Amino acid sequence: MAQPHRHLGVDIGLSGLIKWIRYPRVNSEAAGLDVVTSVAGRIDGAFAHQLLKDCLVLLDSPLSSRDIETLWLAGTFREFDLERLGIDGRVWLRRIADICTDRIRHDDPSFTPVAAAPVLGEALKEAVRAETRSVGPALEQATAHHSYNPIAGVVPVLEQAVEIDPDLGYRLLLRVLKGFFVPISEARYERYLALGDELGLGEDVVDDGDFNVWTDLTD
Repeated sequence: MAQPHRHLGVDIGLSGLIKWIRYPRVNSEAAGLDVVTSVAGRIDGAFAHQLLKDCLVLLDSPLSSRDIETLWLAGTFREFDLERLGIDGRVWLRRIADICTDRIRHDDPSFTPVAAAPVLGEALKEAVRAETRSVGPALEQATAHHSYNPIAGVVPVLEQAVEIDPDLGYRLLLRVLKGFFVPISEARYERYLALGDELGLGEDVVDDGDFNVWTDLTD
């Protein structure tokens, strides 16, 4: 049975917010929070549930503020730059979580937010680990050595995110690959779709038109 608030016809949760906050570009915390409020209200507030869940999982994790900032900066390609704006990563997630909680309570005043990572089998978790490791060298080259927008330490933090929550880690991995337009092979693309299906994600979450697929690449 599909989990509610996961099949919405678009990317979901934190990875979805990261996609949408880039366009049009926002240059202030207030403008960023306006985008969060708008996104949390999408589909009559359904989007707020997965977004809140993602934020609470990371807030309940051992990831540092800097780790969270790295994930955010890589996913947004610095289009919404927490570093430049002086916004602490954990503080930012807490503000997102508060907005989502308020939106959910608009329909359910008794709602109490609780952090809960999905329970996945070890085989599925290992499949996400394997894909993260496999694309790691190309992603490291694309992020840490980018010609004008380098971001250090992205791959190790993504690997930590996968250990915390493979579902969220996988969506963030795909978002960073898309944001930095990392070339992938058709075989890898097909694996991503298949793994997304195993995780209970719709095809429109995995492939939203932003992949850089090359027919002549091989794995």
